[in-house]
This record gives sequence, structure tokens and C-alpha cells, in this order.
Amino acid sequence: MRMMKEFREFAVKGNVIDLAVGVIIGGAFGKIVTSMVEDIMMPIVGALFGSLDFTNLYIALGKVPEGTAPTLAALKEAGVPTLAYGNFITVAINFTILAFIIFVMVKQVNRLRREAPPSPPAATPEDVMLLREIRDSLRK
Repeated sequence: MRMMKEFREFAVKGNVIDLAVGVIIGGAFGKIVTSMVEDIMMPIVGALFGSLDFTNLYIALGKVPEGTAPTLAALKEAGVPTLAYGNFITVAINFTILAFIIFVMVKQVNRLRREAPPSPPAATPEDVMLLREIRDSLRK
């Protein structure tokens, strides 16, 4: 029973909840970046390099059966071992873009978190000044 109580205390701590929210938002954010790379960036990169589609770049490592279409999906369906380096390029570009976006976000959050310069100390109230004068005159 004690272990359940300790676990409940651990699970509802702010850090655990924040982490869970971060993971969920990160997953959704990853999908957005994946879509941006696959649907926006890669077509542009492909157009620049002569209609190149990175996802279909592969090297067949086995014998290709007769009549199999020369596409990555068809070769995988036929059970031909393939080295899909184009998919790796796409994932690497995904990661680079995601890392850059997160870098910019963290940089902005840190900029916002910087503390404002400390304000000058408040003026000493008049009654305190009078008490200090009385104290100083009594010391003499």
C-alpha cells in the first residue's frame, strides 16, 4: 500500500506531468515536421535536382524476380532485400529541420526567461531616516 502511495505522489508531480505533455506535443510536432519535409521541402529539393524523389532511392541487394516493378514498394512486397538509402536521407532531413526548429524555440524561450535587470533599491522611508538620525545622535 505504501508503494502505491509513493507511486501516486511521483506520478502527479509537476515534472512528470510536464514530461507527458511534452512527449504528446512532441509527437504531434514531429508529424507536422514530417509533413512539411515530405509534402513541401522534398518536392522543392526534388525539383532542384531533376525530379528526384529521395524516398524511392534504393539498392536491390538480392535477385529481382521477373515482372517486378522497379520501385521500392514493389521490391519490398516481393521480398527482395533492399538498401533504402533514400528513406534515410528523408529521415535525416526531417531530423535536421526538427532540431533546428526546436533550437530556435528553446532560444526564444530562454530569451523570454532572462530576468529583467534588478530595479534600484526603494528609497528609505522617512520614518526610518528619522529613527536613524535619533540613533546616531544618541550615540554621540
